[in-house]
Amino acid sequence: MNRRKFIALFGSTSAWPLDGWAQRRTVQVVGVLLTVPPSSLPSALAAFHQGLKETGFTEGQNVLVEYRWPENSFDQPSTLAADLVRKKVDVIVTIGVPAALVAKAATTTIPIVFMIGGDPVQLGLVASLGRPGGNATGYGGLSMAGAKQWEVLFEIVPNAAKLGYGFLANPTHPTTEPIVRYLRVEADKRGNRLIVANARSQADFEGAFTQLVEQGARALIIQDEPLFNVNLDQLAALSTRHSIPAIAAFRRFAALGGLVSYGVAALTDLYHFVGNYAGRILNGEKPADLPVQQPTKFELVINLKTAKALDITIPPTLLTRADEVIE
Repeated sequence: MNRRKFIALFGSTSAWPLDGWAQRRTVQVVGVLLTVPPSSLPSALAAFHQGLKETGFTEGQNVLVEYRWPENSFDQPSTLAADLVRKKVDVIVTIGVPAALVAKAATTTIPIVFMIGGDPVQLGLVASLGRPGGNATGYGGLSMAGAKQWEVLFEIVPNAAKLGYGFLANPTHPTTEPIVRYLRVEADKRGNRLIVANARSQADFEGAFTQLVEQGARALIIQDEPLFNVNLDQLAALSTRHSIPAIAAFRRFAALGGLVSYGVAALTDLYHFVGNYAGRILNGEKPADLPVQQPTKFELVINLKTAKALDITIPPTLLTRADEVIE
């Protein structure tokens, strides 16, 4: 993998002797399993390193961090998890549901610290939030914002009920099926029609938006998952070009020209948290005893420039509740 540019920012295996893995085992090793390239997460991973540092671990001094990510696919990186297990790292940190699931399947002994959008109990990662048991713990429930996204979108485009609300989904993601079930129930309660458009890769984006328009979607929720999250610029542009008011989980979507975002505030804080948990485990604490944390603060961001381009009037009551309004 080509990690040179990223490694230059955060320390690297090249800072250590190159005469074999075994000679580097005098320090502890953290494996970080991602579903997106680490080069796209500089500020987040800086926060992760800070979390490690606050527990006494500094890259290049007493800890080695090994990054793994799929370069050409967003499929579950099972071979990457297996590689970290084979190297007997001391802790595996995973970002995203697919990474957490393959790590959990790959080892029952190496501690795992996850950060995921789904329910870790429902996904089988832990026995309970308060007492995880087993070898995994972390931060879960980032997708708790989904219900509120639906409500925000309904406030902005209430007349979409007559035509349909869209949901852009990645059918390969483990949380997609339960999310679609939930949205269908909510749509039925309101007498709305839910239009699901699937995209497995960037190449599917244009066709998915064409499908949404043809089937009468007048508003859109974009699933919180890795493929979409790293392509929010393209999705913001497509939603504007096709005149579909859209909402996504991260502020970056609204900043890039999307209409609105609602999701967990300060994503860097979550990376800091998993770095801190990883360090605590390196210091001897057990993942089974570290409770899973869940988000408590969410932020609403509205792009008024995009609203004007879409000929949409944002309700004043929603504007007053917004954490940020981009003009």
